[in-house]
Amino acid sequence: MASRLLIQRLTPFLVARIRENQRLLSSSVSAHQEASSLLASPSPSSSGPIDTIQMTDNCIRRMKELQAPKEEKMLRLSVETGGCSGFQYVFDLDDKTNPDDRVYEKEGVRLVVDNISYDFVKGATIDYVEELIRSAFVVSTNPSAVGGCSCKSSFMVKQ
Repeated sequence: MASRLLIQRLTPFLVARIRENQRLLSSSVSAHQEASSLLASPSPSSSGPIDTIQMTDNCIRRMKELQAPKEEKMLRLSVETGGCSGFQYVFDLDDKTNPDDRVYEKEGVRLVVDNISYDFVKGATIDYVEELIRSAFVVSTNPSAVGGCSCKSSFMVKQ
């Protein structure tokens, strides 16, 4: 009898929580679909929205050097767990896009970022640096990061 009374008292609370979660999920899905349709072909201009990913002149120059005459490689940026700060940037050269990719283009150079990684790098700037110890593509600025290691390959996310 006590368990039945407990269930009757908790049922309205649980139903309300389930409805609130459904509302939040459906609004999140619709917002994501709307954002995806708006950002399907983001503007490469520097005066674009704050969430676009920018490429520096050094990044563009190096990508043009890496591309063979008839082979158009794209720079793929992804984020993985790991590194000394929790998350790490991974750069690859790719020749295909996936359905969930966002493609940014500037001066014929294309940068590809998958939707999951995009949440960690929106508004970032991609650069190519040549140092005594290494030459690499790096994320020079990332508004979603609060800190990272000195090599700029890993970062911590703002909470």
